[in-house]
Amino acid sequence: MTTTPSRDIAAAAVAEVRRMLDEVPEERYEAFLAEVRAAKTIVLHGVGREGLMMKALAMRLMHLGFHAHVLGDMTAPPVLEGDLLITSAGPGHFGTIQALQDIARAAGARNLLVTANPNGDSAALADVVVALPGPTMSEDLEVPDSALLMGSVFEVVQLFFYDVVVKRLSDTLGQPLEDARLRHTNLE
Repeated sequence: MTTTPSRDIAAAAVAEVRRMLDEVPEERYEAFLAEVRAAKTIVLHGVGREGLMMKALAMRLMHLGFHAHVLGDMTAPPVLEGDLLITSAGPGHFGTIQALQDIARAAGARNLLVTANPNGDSAALADVVVALPGPTMSEDLEVPDSALLMGSVFEVVQLFFYDVVVKRLSDTLGQPLEDARLRHTNLE
């Protein structure tokens, strides 16, 4: 059995992620930015590795001074009117995401869904759907040529998208890097 050199796998993965990010229209960034800017409090949730990407975004939003929380943390507040629930459902639907969207809607919060499948069931409950390209774990057998396994490309696309959003927010707010660093933990 021959194996592909690690450098070649990495190069293919970077190229695939770049192709996916090139497909994201500016309007999706703008929609995401508008929702974040308008929210009083932001609560984020995703399952599996998508959840890890949500945690990374919550951390950076907190560094910029937003009231951002990860659902499931003991300090996560309730969502209320004027708040924003950001969820991730790469394949388009998870029962847990739909249940959370229902609760947020009943409380008067807005729902923003990040997904690779904007036609999935969870999209119908979202106020804003941000569709990002990339094969998810539910499609990994259908997209055998993806450079990485089990939806990893979609998750990396998410991370880059979120970091671009954070950079845009930082630029818009005119916040010096020093301000964000002051909000970074000193308990490392």
